Amino acid sequence: MTRDIETDDEGLIRLQKLLAQSGVASRRKCEELMLDGEIEVDGEVVTRLGTKVDPRTAVVRVSGKRLPPVSDHVYLVLHKPRGVVSTMADPEGRRTIADLVADRPERLFHVGRLDTDTSGLLLLTNDGDFAHRMAHPSYEVEKTYVAEVAGRIAKDTVADLLAGVTLEDGPVQVRRIRVLDTNASASIVELVIHEGRNRIVRRLMDHVGHPVKQLSRIRFGPVELGTLKSGRIRELTSDELGQLLEIVGR
Repeated sequence: MTRDIETDDEGLIRLQKLLAQSGVASRRKCEELMLDGEIEVDGEVVTRLGTKVDPRTAVVRVSGKRLPPVSDHVYLVLHKPRGVVSTMADPEGRRTIADLVADRPERLFHVGRLDTDTSGLLLLTNDGDFAHRMAHPSYEVEKTYVAEVAGRIAKDTVADLLAGVTLEDGPVQVRRIRVLDTNASASIVELVIHEGRNRIVRRLMDHVGHPVKQLSRIRFGPVELGTLKSGRIRELTSDELGQLLEIVGR
């Protein structure tokens, strides 16, 4: 996340100045936070005013929250529409993510993917290591989906999903599930899982007898889709990026 940070000839900056230029608070308030022991750099509390840091490599936390480093990388949220392929090119000529970010100069990677017929939140970045870590199952980043499924979902089905379901490629654990609406012919459910396997939500609901009619991902870790319109992008906020960096140990 690039910020207009003024450094000296050695690429260093006073810590309270970095905090202020990063939008944490006024310079005076940032000095107070340091003196109160609220600022950590690389795991150590820093209270000495005038301490200099490298804004590109220092791991800075403010009251326990990670402040993203200054970098040339971009971190974006895309609201992927249904019918768009989660690739940057498609031999069949279908509409792809690349078509939605054609005006971006960066070479972007998508974090994980969404099925062509699934809409919702997709993260894009030119930080390859970050993309790899975010998609890796060992970090267990929670993903929240809203699905319209066939039929009325019974309490026993909810209990079965929470207890864990075994598919042909292994067990799946649903962290949380809420039935938002239901009638005789369809139900709206919200599911939280950390799995990233191919068509996992659709296969999961097929397995319990409630095929998915429509599906959208509304949250990825701490990042919410919110009111972002279909086909549009926005940058991650500093707080969102900081939380994701903490999750994947960056």
